[in-house]
Amino acid sequence: MKYEHTVWGTFVSRPNRFIAKVLINGREETCHVKNTGRCRELLVPGARLVLEHHPDAETKGRKTSYDVIGVCKEHAGNRDETLLINMDSQAPNEAAWEWVCAGGPAPKITQIRREVTYGNSRFDLAFLLNGHQAFMEVKGVTLERQGIAAFPDAPTQRGIKHLEELAAASRQGIPCFLLLVIQMKGITSFRPNMETHPEFGHALAQAKKDGVTILAYDCLVTETEMAIDQPVPVDLTEVLPVS
Repeated sequence: MKYEHTVWGTFVSRPNRFIAKVLINGREETCHVKNTGRCRELLVPGARLVLEHHPDAETKGRKTSYDVIGVCKEHAGNRDETLLINMDSQAPNEAAWEWVCAGGPAPKITQIRREVTYGNSRFDLAFLLNGHQAFMEVKGVTLERQGIAAFPDAPTQRGIKHLEELAAASRQGIPCFLLLVIQMKGITSFRPNMETHPEFGHALAQAKKDGVTILAYDCLVTETEMAIDQPVPVDLTEVLPVS
């Protein structure tokens, strides 16, 4: 997925989860944060941000002219070594759609659809896999610690519900996927964030046991685009007994 009219700014503060105060060309602007997660390790005073500018904001009735879409995270306090992270919560679904349309997790994928209802569930993507109905849920990952990506960055009952719905469909013989879109490069593995929400980790392990395919992919990230790139190992050793 691509962005238009991107600019750089410097993070000042986050009065609430929807907006941030950002210095752009020496002027403090109120910007929309396209991620309602905590992002405490990303949005720190002085952090360099990527923003998408909307020149037509006023005519479209927008309250702000800028969206925060990316952040440079320092490595161990070294300002000369940074990691560019896309933090737009809408980007993973867009990138996943493009990726699946291009062949995604397997060949012979057809009839790709978005936001598809199945029973009491609503999945991000649905498609035919070798002629059989399949479902996929997508989660964006922005939390990184020493090259390891983790999810979630805050407790998510909604995330557990999605895993349970995938597992239920999988037990009925339907191919189901969880795609973890890691919104950065430089990642060695993915782990569930057991410190923040162990219940999600256990639900993830159970979903895998029930036949859900767990996929984690990193992304090529620039100030103007994000695209799914390479697979990343999924480490569940903190959840499952080591055999």
